[in-house]
Amino acid sequence: MKNRRTFVKKLGLGTIATGVLGTIPKSLYANTSKDLLYPISLAQFSLASEFFMGKHNTLEFPARAKNEYGLNIVEYVSMFFADKGNDASFFKELKMRTDDLGVTNNLIMVDDENIADLDKEKRDHAVESHYKWVDAAKILGCNSIRVNLGSIEQTGTAEEVAEAALEGYSKLLEFGDQNEMNIIVENHVGYSCNGKWLAAIMKEVNHKRAGVLPDFGNFCVKRTKPETMDMAGYMNTKCLEQYDMYLGVEELMPYAKGVSAKSHKFDTEGNETEIDYPRMFDIIKKSNFKGIVGIEYEGGLMHAQGMPGYLSNKEGIKATKKLIEKSIG
Repeated sequence: MKNRRTFVKKLGLGTIATGVLGTIPKSLYANTSKDLLYPISLAQFSLASEFFMGKHNTLEFPARAKNEYGLNIVEYVSMFFADKGNDASFFKELKMRTDDLGVTNNLIMVDDENIADLDKEKRDHAVESHYKWVDAAKILGCNSIRVNLGSIEQTGTAEEVAEAALEGYSKLLEFGDQNEMNIIVENHVGYSCNGKWLAAIMKEVNHKRAGVLPDFGNFCVKRTKPETMDMAGYMNTKCLEQYDMYLGVEELMPYAKGVSAKSHKFDTEGNETEIDYPRMFDIIKKSNFKGIVGIEYEGGLMHAQGMPGYLSNKEGIKATKKLIEKSIG
């Protein structure tokens, strides 16, 4: 076994492994363009403003995905039903509804305690706090839960956090393996937004249940401190140091078990103004990725705050779907 202290000193210097997914069932391509390379899902966060304002609920989400957007694959966000984590009846009801609709539950994006906390006691508690989401995902028939390695308040050097992340993540992977559930990491906060750092973690854990969910828009490695430790506080922070998003996606794709196609704003021709989608999908295609691409339209949060130039949730989701289809080719 490799010495982890040696690993963290040489963080990110290793080579990248090969792809990790098998063939996607043909049934998942329903309600999308026939010639697409990848099936498309809808991430619940695309309707975040409605959930935050109490105008929508999770049990109704799958029907909206299918009936309003023509998508039969969905991805959930734990913060929108955090009080249901231990409620098996809730997930059985949700599973029944998706089965009736012919909708596939792909994953749950979990934002919980920090499994890369430098404090071992807190880290162990954090790992165990994720067990209920593995159980929930199993009821729903999901392939994965998405977790974070770090938090908004993360302290420590890249090497210190990597060592803690390896321990916490490995422990959670053991539980995932016991339940045949993938535990995948998104470039989301702190050091995980550095593609090289996160790819090195994947190389070191070298586990069949491990993987990443590359997000086009989450490559800010250093932010201003949020005034409040919640979503509103985080949304109002400013990025001080940005990692190259195209390099980051390229570094992460060999470990990808999914892709999160983030979008914010569109020009008059339907292109994302901050992200070169054709370039992103060229990188994805070259990686020989075989998986699901999820729509995660975030501009609806800005639209709800009255910020000009952002589309509503409905318009933004449709614009993102159209752009993905065009970019996949």
